[in-house]
Amino acid sequence: MSEKITLEMSRRRALFAALAAPLSLALPFTLLRGSDAEAAQPVDPEAVQPTAQKTAQQIAQQTAAPQTAAPQTAPETGTERRQERRTSRTERRQERRTARTERRQERRTARTERRQERRTARKERREARRTARKERREERQTGRAQRRELRQGDEQKRQ
Repeated sequence: MSEKITLEMSRRRALFAALAAPLSLALPFTLLRGSDAEAAQPVDPEAVQPTAQKTAQQIAQQTAAPQTAAPQTAPETGTERRQERRTSRTERRQERRTARTERRQERRTARTERRQERRTARKERREARRTARKERREERQTGRAQRRELRQGDEQKRQ
């Protein structure tokens, strides 16, 4: 009878080992054996309860965070993929259109600024010419007046 029980027990162990081997390869080693910190802690019912709650909360946070933070996976149907391509094409077109409009506006602004600079420079040159011309006229007039006075002084001396 005991041989039958031991034979049955060894079959169960062999079956369990055969089924557990692929599972152990799929799960990370740290999950299977537990962390070193948990193993080093003394078994105290009051200490175990908060740790279990913390662990459950940490596991919930770890599993919840990647789902919300991870980008959405690729669409599954062909219709969704086509729609996504259309949407991305439309967005690219809109971005290019916006960039083109901005470049046009920049060129237009630069042209206006250059035109204004040319006009200002022209006005300054014109004003400089007018001022110089006016000064030359005044010099000529004062020179004529001085010569006239000299001539009149010479004529008075002769008389």
